[in-house]
Amino acid sequence: MTEDFKIDPWGASAIQEDDYARLIKEFGIEEITDVIRQKMIKNRFIRRKIIFGHRDLGLIYKAIEKGQPWAVMSGIKPSGPFHLGTATTALEIVEFQKMGGKAYYGVADIESWEDNGIPWEKAEDTAVDNIADILALGLDPSPKKAYIWRQSRESKVKDICFKVSRLVTQNMLNAIYGERTFGLYISSLIQVGDIILPQVIEGPQPTIVPVGIDQDPHLRLTRDLTRRNYKKLFLPGATYHYLLAGIDGSEKMAKRNPNSYFTFNEPLESIEKKVKGSLTGGRRNLKEQKQLGGEPQKCMVYKMLMYHFEEDDEKLAKDFEMCVKGELMCGDHKQECVEKVLNFIKNHRKKKEKLIDKARNLLKID
Repeated sequence: MTEDFKIDPWGASAIQEDDYARLIKEFGIEEITDVIRQKMIKNRFIRRKIIFGHRDLGLIYKAIEKGQPWAVMSGIKPSGPFHLGTATTALEIVEFQKMGGKAYYGVADIESWEDNGIPWEKAEDTAVDNIADILALGLDPSPKKAYIWRQSRESKVKDICFKVSRLVTQNMLNAIYGERTFGLYISSLIQVGDIILPQVIEGPQPTIVPVGIDQDPHLRLTRDLTRRNYKKLFLPGATYHYLLAGIDGSEKMAKRNPNSYFTFNEPLESIEKKVKGSLTGGRRNLKEQKQLGGEPQKCMVYKMLMYHFEEDDEKLAKDFEMCVKGELMCGDHKQECVEKVLNFIKNHRKKKEKLIDKARNLLKID
């Protein structure tokens, strides 16, 4: 990472594996220790070390131990169908909700307008589709367990934006985000409102925000403005997961490179083709694979299974060991991955189809 590297929460920069250690140190992110991992062992993303860092996660497990209320908050920009990246955050929300947190899930339609030029009306269909996806992934939408909103329709979020903005200067935003259009600066302040919303609605309580490290600028801004404007509230915490690279071996998943990712809505034939073309950690030939073993830490097949498509921890550990020993061949492993991905997508679509009306009702869309 170069000296002038700046994290871009709107997606223009790719974060390399070597960058994480520096970012953890530079931004004061705490690493997930074995003690924390044991306390949060039910969360598969923490258990599998996909979540590597945090801010104030200790407040969450203390609330769990004492039976006190706490919240988990995140959201989605309605700019397209679910894919492996958006599903990661959605599943983290589901995991934390199962552990007892009330889930707050915001549809960032103001940000999708500012960043992608998508009108709110056009974003509605995508938002319905996205909410149906997270419901199909297991989110419980009952009022005691979840609150779902659109930025453009939630007055409390916009009120928070106005309140905190009086202490914000352009120089301050420029230092965090670099030079941007003022619309993106405004959308970042709207996100402050999203993140503080659980405590504005329910009162002071620990709140955790699962994100990739590229979203940390929003968390740092929110914590600073909470400290200065809402002194009785808890500073919002966060967990940070490793970002999935492009499944084809490219630096990141990007729309300009359709082979780097697949959406949950695209044809099964297309998904199958992309998974079959994904990067493995294999050697140059079968002989070397058996002699030297594979490199599962570089393998997107292994990572797809670890993040989303393999429920059995022991099976994952066994596959890792067999790969390293040269006992698991890439072709066999890839075919297994193809079958699991396609089965998952087929079952997901069946669940989702039954939840479209529910999603529309939750978003108050006729």
